[in-house]
Amino acid sequence: MNETETASPTLYDVIGGESKLREMVDRFYDLMELEPEFAGIRSMHPPSTEGSRDKLFWFLSGWMGGPDLFVERFGHPRLRARHLPFAIASDERDQWLRCMAWAMEDVGIAEDLRVRLMNSFFQTADWMRNKAG
Repeated sequence: MNETETASPTLYDVIGGESKLREMVDRFYDLMELEPEFAGIRSMHPPSTEGSRDKLFWFLSGWMGGPDLFVERFGHPRLRARHLPFAIASDERDQWLRCMAWAMEDVGIAEDLRVRLMNSFFQTADWMRNKAG
C-alpha cells in the first residue's frame, strides 16, 4: 500500500470499536436474560452469562476485523464443533437472530450496518443448526 492508498475501515471500526461492540454484546445477553421469548437460547447457557459475554465479545472483535481476542485465548473458533453439544434447530437460530437484531437496534447501530451484519449472522446461525426443526 502506498501513501495515497488508505485501508478500508473494518466492521470493528465502523461499528464503533471496543466500547460499542461490548455494549452490543452486553445488551444481547441482557435481553436474553430479560425477555421470555429468548428462554430457549438462555437455557443453553450457564447460570452466569459472564463468560459467554466475554467469549462472544472476543469472537466478534476478531470476526469484525478488530483485535483477534478469541483466537489469542483459545485458537481457531471452530464454531460448529463448539456448539455441537447444544441442540440447535430453526427456533434456536431464530431466537438468537431476533435477540441480536434487537440488541443492535437498542444500542444505536445504523440500519444499513444492522442489515449487513444480520445477513452475515444469518448465514452463520443457519450453518450452526444441528437438529431438525
